[in-house]
Amino acid sequence: MMTWIKDEEKRTVAAMVVSALALGIHFVAGGRLAFNLSWIAVVLCGLPIIIGAVSAVIKEFDIRADVLVSIAIIASVAIGQVFAAGEIAVIMTLGGYLEERTVNKARKGIERLVDLTPEKARVMRDGVEVVINVEDVAVGEAVRVLPGEKIPVDGMVLCGDTAVDQSLMTGESLPVDKEKGDEVFCGTMNQFGTVDIRVTRAAEDSSLKRMIRLVASADAGRAPIAHLADRWATVIVVLALTAAVVTGLVTRELTRAVTILVVFCPCALVLATPTAIMAGIGNAAKNGILIRSGDALERLASVGRIAFDKTGTITYGKPCVRAFECEEAWEKDALLKWTAAAEARSEHPLGKAVSEHYAEGHPERLPEPSEFTMLPGKGVCAVVEGHEIAAGNRKLLDAMGVSMTERLEKSAEKYLSEGGTIIYIAVDGKAAGYAVLADTLRNNAPNMVEKLKAQGLKTALITGDHRSAALYMAERAGIDTVEAGCLPEDKIVVIKRLQRKGQEKVCMIGDGINDAPALKTADVGLAMGDIGSDIAMDAADAVFVGDDVMKVPYLMTLSRKTMRTIRINIFLSQALNAVAVVLAMTGVMGPVAGALVHNVGSVAVIISSAMLLNFNEKKNGEDRQKTSGSLKLSQP
Repeated sequence: MMTWIKDEEKRTVAAMVVSALALGIHFVAGGRLAFNLSWIAVVLCGLPIIIGAVSAVIKEFDIRADVLVSIAIIASVAIGQVFAAGEIAVIMTLGGYLEERTVNKARKGIERLVDLTPEKARVMRDGVEVVINVEDVAVGEAVRVLPGEKIPVDGMVLCGDTAVDQSLMTGESLPVDKEKGDEVFCGTMNQFGTVDIRVTRAAEDSSLKRMIRLVASADAGRAPIAHLADRWATVIVVLALTAAVVTGLVTRELTRAVTILVVFCPCALVLATPTAIMAGIGNAAKNGILIRSGDALERLASVGRIAFDKTGTITYGKPCVRAFECEEAWEKDALLKWTAAAEARSEHPLGKAVSEHYAEGHPERLPEPSEFTMLPGKGVCAVVEGHEIAAGNRKLLDAMGVSMTERLEKSAEKYLSEGGTIIYIAVDGKAAGYAVLADTLRNNAPNMVEKLKAQGLKTALITGDHRSAALYMAERAGIDTVEAGCLPEDKIVVIKRLQRKGQEKVCMIGDGINDAPALKTADVGLAMGDIGSDIAMDAADAVFVGDDVMKVPYLMTLSRKTMRTIRINIFLSQALNAVAVVLAMTGVMGPVAGALVHNVGSVAVIISSAMLLNFNEKKNGEDRQKTSGSLKLSQP
């Protein structure tokens, strides 16, 4: 029971339910009851509205729609029309509740970012390893990081070779090899080798801490969209009071003046936006899109550019073998088998990708290496079927004194320019070939971008990956603008520049932790759900369940349809109010009838909004699909 009392949302729901029942019983039983049950609605729903309106006027001199509502409730009670006052109070409470339900109050993203920050660090002091709190590590000290541990500081590698998963900060789909002199970031994962790192930034100034502050500041800097009824509240209040006073003085009938105040009450206007947005959110949910922010649909409708992260958004976020080349002296299948067998024991994602690639086309089991050595930051060496196999980067082959042939060098350049990662292969001390690994563009990404452009939207790719990889994917997807090599703070700068450049609203779509600040900074943030991080999803206004990028054009269409419905709702509510005011001024309509007209207006708005639940883009989508197919056939 105490939980219900303390929970504001539950109190509001309980008050509305009890008030609605009381009004219903009074309407049916009427004068047969000794007590007017409408007072229950006035007290439970009306009193909080009046208190809030008075408080806003006194403390902030802020005239909201609640002021006119309060006047209407008080005036109705003053002339004995308690039922009308109760109706107004319940309807307005319902409108406020629906609006509040659509407001995003989630702040879990920042808490989860904080959880990612390592608390302890292994510091080397006087040749002895000491475990201390990260906050106590001084700039310039040496920190040791073991395989599988998070890097606790920003710094420079002093000694050791390893591979680091730094997708947290840069969004790169592949682990990055690190050696002496390379930069590493706090919160990223050291995968293989033990490294010593010289601290270059204090814990409070680390990349991860800065990202946490960026998310928080971006969230705080976004002003809530003012309610339409509140924006026009002052004008409505002045018009209502003027009309009521003039009518009262001319006709000398207080009932007419009060009726004008009742019908002027913006019940349907207040319901116009939240009911449509709730219906739009419901429609999106049916189609696998979870909208977390109530005004996201409103902001989406005015977006002029869609910005995408690369890895995991327009790509699958998983390395795969794009090409496999070998010297003429070797049979391709045999070389692939030996390489896959050598990489089968590797923990590196690139090595696993080679083994998986072989398994897809060859049902037979791989031979077991008689010897195997993993060299962190370089690759692997193994003996397979009597051959010494070395597979890794150029550092591995250089250390073994193996030179690549001119033919292999030249052919590899093409793949490197497209952002591919090369695993060089040597057999028995001689260059034999290489495997090209890269992320893969989602099959429907080009079609998705094409549909967005058909809606008049511009596109951009903002990624932490290398420029060559970004340009290759952007060209294949048909994306207009490319910004590569971006850290989280860089993505914020890019988005703000795009917003200023075209004076347009920007929607950012991403999936990684490093995208969270950008998702918050953009006018609308959308996150990929299945492989997206929880932090990115918490930072976003909407989440795509299933990672289907074709839902992006659908969501844009839905947002515009929702805004059209809101405009229709506003027109209906204001047209009804205008007619009701004329009827009230002429004495045709009394306070109770005026309150009932509000019910009619509110029901009309709700029905109009409910039609959004059945909205689907299937027919339009099929038409655009035909157009898309024609365009694709014309491409070389």
